[in-house]
Amino acid sequence: MSVKIRLRRMGRKKQPHYRVVVADTTAPRDGRFVESIGYYRPLTEPARLVLDMERVDYWLGQGALPSPTVKTLVSKARKGGDASLALGEVDVEAQKAKRAEELTARRQAEQEALKAAEAEKKAEAEAKKAEAEAEKAAAEKAEAEAKKKAEAEAAEDAGEAEEEAPEAASDDEGEEETREEG
Repeated sequence: MSVKIRLRRMGRKKQPHYRVVVADTTAPRDGRFVESIGYYRPLTEPARLVLDMERVDYWLGQGALPSPTVKTLVSKARKGGDASLALGEVDVEAQKAKRAEELTARRQAEQEALKAAEAEKKAEAEAKKAEAEAEKAAAEKAEAEAKKKAEAEAAEDAGEAEEEAPEAASDDEGEEETREEG
């Protein structure tokens, strides 16, 4: 059975409204149908379109062919989301202003994110620099302590050498005295 998604006319003379239906291709325009998936009221201010998009997708997946008008209505409904917006009844200026506000907000958010990323990089660089300086200071401190320790050891060695030197000198004098006597 080949099916088509099309409009079923309803309403009075010169005041139509339509139901969006899935019908057999051989069924008459206002005759029997398989399923009603929405409605379209073009004369209301703004025009009103209500579609069950899940069922539209289901029937399109099953091979149903939309009529040109239904195809246009479905594509507009997919673009707009709101039925009146999808049918182009909303003020274009208001729509542009809303989009501009959204774009401005998005750009500001991107700029703030970029600034935050730059600040984070700067903080990381400063942290690395501070860490390097701390390591350098620790190395200098360790080197200074090593120098002090070496100087202390040298002074201690020199003190021991001086203590040994007078003893050696006194030993030499004692030997000279014994030689003179003898």
